[in-house]
Order: sequence, then C-alpha cells, then structure tokens
Amino acid sequence: MPEIIETTVYRLDELSGEAKDKARAWYREGGFDYDWYDAVYEDFQQIAEILGIRFKTRNVRLMGGGSRQEPRIFFSGFWSQGDGASFECLYSYRKNATAEIRSYAPQDRILHGIADALQSVQRRNFYQLRAEATHRGHYYHEYCMAIAVERDSPTWQDMTADAEEIVTEALRDLADNDSLCTSF
Repeated sequence: MPEIIETTVYRLDELSGEAKDKARAWYREGGFDYDWYDAVYEDFQQIAEILGIRFKTRNVRLMGGGSRQEPRIFFSGFWSQGDGASFECLYSYRKNATAEIRSYAPQDRILHGIADALQSVQRRNFYQLRAEATHRGHYYHEYCMAIAVERDSPTWQDMTADAEEIVTEALRDLADNDSLCTSF
C-alpha cells in the first residue's frame, strides 16, 4: 500500500542566518558531487566539430591502470571575476559548417554568427586559415586563450588584414557564448 509523505520546504530568504549558512555549506559540499556537466561537454564538442575545431587532449589515468584522452576544455565557478570557460584547440575550415550549425542549433543566433564570421573570413582567404588556441594564466575565460592564426598558402600569400582578429574573436565568442557558459 503506498504512503503519502509530506515534506516542508523553505525558501532561502525564509531561513534564519544560521540555517542559511548550514544550507549553503550542505550545497557546497554535496551539491556538485556528480558530473552534471557531461551533457554540456558532449554538446560543446559536437558544436566544435561542426565548426572545424579539434580539441587538444590530455591523458587521464584510470583506476585500472590505463588511461584515456580528455579534451582540454576548462571552466571554473561563475561566481567571481576570472571565472568562465576556455579551451585549447586547432581550428581549420570545415565545409558546410554554417548549414550544419543551423540544423544542429536552429535557435542559437550567436552560434550562427560565429559560423558565418568564420565562413566569411575563410572565403576571403581561400579557405587556408588555421588557428591554434592555448590556455595561459590561472583563470578560465575567453581572454585566457592565446590564439595564433596563420594562412597555409602554397604561394606564401599573406592573410587578409582582418583575418586574425575575426578568427580570434570567433573562438573567444564561442568560449563566451552564454548558452554554453551558463550551462557549465
């Protein structure tokens, strides 16, 4: 026979100061003891693949003595200055990225803009731009990414004047995209 169990729930502002502190401590200690961000990582990796981004990886040791590769995607807290998301990657042109990103994320205008900017600058540079992003510093946000852009031209033709800025901004916008970062 089923039983009905009633639980009284309080909002934080209804608690005494001591009870608020106890609730915050409980949440800090156990509220994030699971990998709640796994689905966000998978989504972000899919978005990156569509755009032509290949994440650098690092070895992670497993309990059984083996190891696996983990993408170099970083994020921290989101409760103080210096918090956010960044990543280490290699970028190159990917055909049909603009159409695929619209199919994958039809409502995300920020991702559409990133894909359009990359497509446009690649077209002006005959699809020869490459970029590498590495992490620097102690924080994790879009400005902790050192981004080097070059043109892989067989005739040593230089990239257009705005190419480095556009690719750098697009990769940083991807790290700063609210739909991605707030999910972390």
